[in-house]
Amino acid sequence: MFNPGQLLSYGWNDTLSDTFDNYLTDHREPGRVIRVHRGQCDVATPRGISSALTADHVLCTGDWVTLGAHGDEIAVADLLPRSSTIVRSSASGRSEGQLLATNVDTVVIAAALDTALDLGRIERLLALAWESGAQPVVALTKSDIASDVPTAISEVSAAAPGATVIAVSGDTGDGVDVLTAVLTGTIALIGPSGAGKSTLANALLGEDLLATGRVRDGDNKGRHTTAHRELVPLPHGGTLIDTPGLRGVGMWDASDGIDKTFPEIDELAAQCRFDDCAHESEPGCAVRGAIERGELPERRLASYRKLIRENRRIEARTDARLRAERGREMKAITRMQKQMIRSKRR
Repeated sequence: MFNPGQLLSYGWNDTLSDTFDNYLTDHREPGRVIRVHRGQCDVATPRGISSALTADHVLCTGDWVTLGAHGDEIAVADLLPRSSTIVRSSASGRSEGQLLATNVDTVVIAAALDTALDLGRIERLLALAWESGAQPVVALTKSDIASDVPTAISEVSAAAPGATVIAVSGDTGDGVDVLTAVLTGTIALIGPSGAGKSTLANALLGEDLLATGRVRDGDNKGRHTTAHRELVPLPHGGTLIDTPGLRGVGMWDASDGIDKTFPEIDELAAQCRFDDCAHESEPGCAVRGAIERGELPERRLASYRKLIRENRRIEARTDARLRAERGREMKAITRMQKQMIRSKRR
């Protein structure tokens, strides 16, 4: 019988055991990617941590893989299907998505209470989390220096239907036990720089394993103490992926995530008189009616529209890229066919 060994600390379970049955041989062993470098990755295996070549695979922290011999070195042989993926549009603005973490069960969105809450940013991160297939939780950090925690929880809860909202302090430990109680499986911690992610991560880990830095004076931006994504075991079970601060989070094929972030707008839109209602000045618009009655904040509709427009732009760029790639493939095939015809005529 296979002994998962140290993989038990990195999320191994019976379901994974069944999945790996189709991949393991006498010359391959299972592993989970805990850190990715250029061309290499650190992988947790039953025996401990191994360094491996990524080979031809595009890997991300959280991936389940098999390792095998590659000449005199160890390399990733198989990349197993991902149960969930957190993806944003690439920082370069290109049409490819950038993987932030994979095989995540819970996404903790960190938002600091020492500055004015940016509900639009929280909604953006929620759309990203819902789209991944994981369960989002909003952690309002630095609660020990906040002026009005109950109001903040109320405002964020209204902007995060379906997600648990908890005020915590990584420095004092307040609320950390409550947060720990709702976390399951593999947890990804995301949020902007200065949100106190590394401090919160250390509180969850029970020791200062991750570097922390002071928020800069003047612009309230955090110093990038987390330079890469890393998977670490939690003391009470589960694993944690700490991510670098996200200065920009673009939508990438996140239509389902947006709908789950704004379920009340989707429900209201179904009651509009016209199926193609833009929720501006059309008669019988249920969305505008809810705003006029004070049941839906105008800000929330504006945030919804912004994310929808952004998501459509990236979808259009992706479609254009796929068409261009298909066009190049067809040209290559046509050139090959012409060469074959010319060869036969000689």
